Amino acid sequence: MYKYEGSGWLKHIDFILIDMLCLFVSFFLSYLLRHRTVDGLFTNKTYLNTGIMLLILDYLVIMLFNVTQGILKRGLFREFVSIVKKNGIVFGFITIYLFSVKDGGELSRIVLWLTLLMHIALCYPAFLVWKSVLEKKRRSGAVRSMLLVSDRGMAAETLRRFRDDPMGEYGITGVVLTDGGCEGELIEGVPVVSGIEDAAKYICREWIDEVYVNASPPPKLLLERCNEMGVTVHRELSGAGEGAQFVEWIEGVPTLTSAMCVATPAQLFLKRALDIFGGLVGSLAAVVVILIVGPKIRKASPGPILFRQERIGQNGKRFKMLKIRSMAVDADAQKEMLMRENRVPDGMMFKMDFDPRIIGNEVLPDGTRKTGIGEFIRNTSLDEFPQFFNVLAGQMSLVGTRPPTVDEWEKYEYRHRRRLSIKPGLTGMWQISGRSNVTDFEEVFKLDSEYINNWSFSLDIKILLKTVVNVIRRNGAM
Repeated sequence: MYKYEGSGWLKHIDFILIDMLCLFVSFFLSYLLRHRTVDGLFTNKTYLNTGIMLLILDYLVIMLFNVTQGILKRGLFREFVSIVKKNGIVFGFITIYLFSVKDGGELSRIVLWLTLLMHIALCYPAFLVWKSVLEKKRRSGAVRSMLLVSDRGMAAETLRRFRDDPMGEYGITGVVLTDGGCEGELIEGVPVVSGIEDAAKYICREWIDEVYVNASPPPKLLLERCNEMGVTVHRELSGAGEGAQFVEWIEGVPTLTSAMCVATPAQLFLKRALDIFGGLVGSLAAVVVILIVGPKIRKASPGPILFRQERIGQNGKRFKMLKIRSMAVDADAQKEMLMRENRVPDGMMFKMDFDPRIIGNEVLPDGTRKTGIGEFIRNTSLDEFPQFFNVLAGQMSLVGTRPPTVDEWEKYEYRHRRRLSIKPGLTGMWQISGRSNVTDFEEVFKLDSEYINNWSFSLDIKILLKTVVNVIRRNGAM
């Protein structure tokens, strides 16, 4: 899923929230300094209305005057001037408001002036600190992994442009040259990772969030492959691609971006807020579940209670997915021997009617199948609860596509890579359609593609509600 921020005021909602918080604190402290108490701040109608109006006007000025545009690239002096100008406009409007409602005589002018000065004094260092946090995050590598597809004449210049942006959120991790180049060759310190013929294979198998193309002519086959895999592609304005398309500026250059699933910052904010809330509640429940079933697991099968398995996450990024261990410690080693009993014929997933690796599962001499604690926690989805920790860590979402194992991912065709274009989830379209009954991977892929193409916050809510119902009825696990 591609986060389309555009160039509007909402792109920097973090700075907007910091600004408004500083304004509230400034008004509170100014009242306290003037009156030596906070009594009356929230009960006096004049002060209450003025405080509310200050926040509303601050928000409107930021939005209407696009105050946050270019905020990450401003120097110390320009940032200070911008804050002073914005506050001047806000307090000009609040003065007009007080005059219009004739409340100015009841409001202390000292409180108003202290609020203005204190807001500048608080907001300026707060912005600088937050910028340093973002810069530290960028330098630590917490950026989008981008692959550059270019010709030799343009590659070095493009790499320098990205490198010279101190607050850039993109990290170019590799280069594909369209006019020939040796794998491993360095251009501005960035390695050439593939030739144009094998670029699609490289994208399919590595952690690549987005692809930036400025080759002329653009590699048509590679663009088709990226579209097939659901990989977001940015193109400098020289042609058109498939999928959702829009123009945006990247490092000062207009590009035509195409992506299969586009979300605004507000939509992703809601999705992440839901993940955090659900992750907190689920993590608390996970602790309780672990304390209850953990001793039973250890008694039935000595070994760790939690099972960590490497999975393939969004855009090919690997992570360790947590589960309560419901299988024998050497379950992965036994998997190869059991592949002939896999109910999914193409091997893209692994399912058995009666898996002997599950703790407590055994076939008695009379042929009766006996189950135990492992089958119980799987049927009730209790083994999935530790994944709420993955949700809190941002590696997974409450709703998405189930992350494949490494061996499953290695069998992917180009089009299957589309499943990795969004953050993996605890549940999704596949699960609410009856996970246990779907054994055709192409059907799973079809359901996941339907979710990706039609994603909305309301769809996530609908899937979550259906998942709860299915788990209660035991129609399928998360």
